[in-house]
Amino acid sequence: MQRDRVLLAEMIEAAERIVQLVGTSSGDEVAASRDRRDAALWNFAVLGEAAGQISDATRAGHPEVGWRDPVRVRNRIIHGYASVDMDILAAAAQDDIPELLGQLRAIAGQLATDEEGPDPS
Repeated sequence: MQRDRVLLAEMIEAAERIVQLVGTSSGDEVAASRDRRDAALWNFAVLGEAAGQISDATRAGHPEVGWRDPVRVRNRIIHGYASVDMDILAAAAQDDIPELLGQLRAIAGQLATDEEGPDPS
């Protein structure tokens, strides 16, 4: 589970950056700045790569999380960069990532508590 904790931390950091980078901007506004667009795409790719490596046990224990969605987005970015629709990514950053972020934080907290063991008092 230590590996999952590291992966979850990566996912949380990437999701936080996506939310910060996109904010309430449209896809065109994000795309207008090459650095901002590239940073958003990078963080979507990091999020998807880490999601794809989460253990089966953690996935099975948290079926409410759409684990495959970030992986699909990552694959689209990596394999179809020229055809990535920034409006779709901006909408995902605004509508989907905040919920995912909450789920990831809860799971990370649960894993940390589970690894600490029961309270000896």
